Amino acid sequence: MAFQTRPALPLLLALGLSTAQAGTLVELSAEASRPAANDLIRATMFAEANAADPADVARKVNQDLNEALRVIKAKPGVSVKTGSQHTSPIYANTRKIDGWRMRAELQLESKDGAAIADLLARLQQMKLAIGNVTQLPSPDTRKQAEEAVLQDAIRAFESRAAIVGRTLDKSYKIKKLNIQQNGAVMPMPMLRAARTEMAADVAAVPLEGGESQISATVSGEIELAD
Repeated sequence: MAFQTRPALPLLLALGLSTAQAGTLVELSAEASRPAANDLIRATMFAEANAADPADVARKVNQDLNEALRVIKAKPGVSVKTGSQHTSPIYANTRKIDGWRMRAELQLESKDGAAIADLLARLQQMKLAIGNVTQLPSPDTRKQAEEAVLQDAIRAFESRAAIVGRTLDKSYKIKKLNIQQNGAVMPMPMLRAARTEMAADVAAVPLEGGESQISATVSGEIELAD
């Protein structure tokens, strides 16, 4: 008995019957920004000393740090932790080691600008110097600003999408969204303070927090109905 075969429908035709054609895709982006108060202060103070023996230089620096820690911990609203420590040789003209230099840091953090300013002045009188001071939004302040600016950016994206739809007299739907957020930190580098014999007349460090700009960008695609 002979069997007859019938040609199969082209695969491309079969797929085409079940696949709807996509509408026109339009890429859009929108940005938004808001100020956030720099209500957190981070300061780095350091003690530094030279001595002929590594043990002697370590003893001098550690003594200065311990005295500074006692003063800092007595100030309410200020947290402190030890930072980096570094010991290096001092070379004479003969390229032989002539002594040792050690530097050790303390990192202070507070939302109380007056307390930090007072501490910076007092610590400079205690043989420490300022490494740097940075003012930035606290985590809670940054979070609030980021949430608000994200809503602003999404609304701006939706507004641009609506403008495109109205102008072309077409309905649309959002196909894809990408979100990027950032916020600039405002560092305030300070000059190294005068050494011990000149530090008695150090005044309180002036601190003006200012603001950081928190921004968000929303980009994506909308599909216009045909």
